[in-house]
Amino acid sequence: MDTDPGILCFQHCSAQVFCFELPELCPVCNSHLATAHFRLMPFRVPYPFVRAVQHPCSIVIKPTTGDFLHDYLNSMDLHIGVTNSLGDVVEFDKGGLQQHRAGLWGQCLVVDKASGPWREHWDTILKSVSDQDCWSSQRYNEETFNCYTFVLTFLCNLRYEKLSKAATNRTMFCETFIVPRTTAAGKYISLYRKLNDTGCYIQRHPSPLPKR
Repeated sequence: MDTDPGILCFQHCSAQVFCFELPELCPVCNSHLATAHFRLMPFRVPYPFVRAVQHPCSIVIKPTTGDFLHDYLNSMDLHIGVTNSLGDVVEFDKGGLQQHRAGLWGQCLVVDKASGPWREHWDTILKSVSDQDCWSSQRYNEETFNCYTFVLTFLCNLRYEKLSKAATNRTMFCETFIVPRTTAAGKYISLYRKLNDTGCYIQRHPSPLPKR
């Protein structure tokens, strides 16, 4: 299921306008847009979230409860998992280690992914780490032995460039890979919620536009 709400951006006169549907009149100057000359033609703002099943051999994150658009706050915990070459998600939580099609991962962020030549090695190491006896529901601890423990253990064994190097330290990994993704996504989330409240958002001092 496509969860992209389809946020549009355009600029007719002095400000950028964000909306879900192009209005008849410019909300800044009330000119008819059907015959207007746009300073910035309407385009769809890039949607940062993906379906995990479409991103094999990736590290993916999502809120532990709810989804990003409607529920996520900066103070909330994130859940992290690994997709194999088929797009199945392997994750470790209070139920132990689980592998399944990514039904609950329809709105997530990709932290990083492996290139094509690495896919066979990725699957081999993922299976090797998954086969370890320690990933049981009895061993799970929310603070000390959790989903991050599993993913970082996998990455350290994978030996995949900067991703594996950062995985040797949880703080380093979060600062290098998690925070930049959630910060960028947070801007989209904030914009989406403003539009849900007002239907239109006017940005009078434009910042650099998202790349199309």
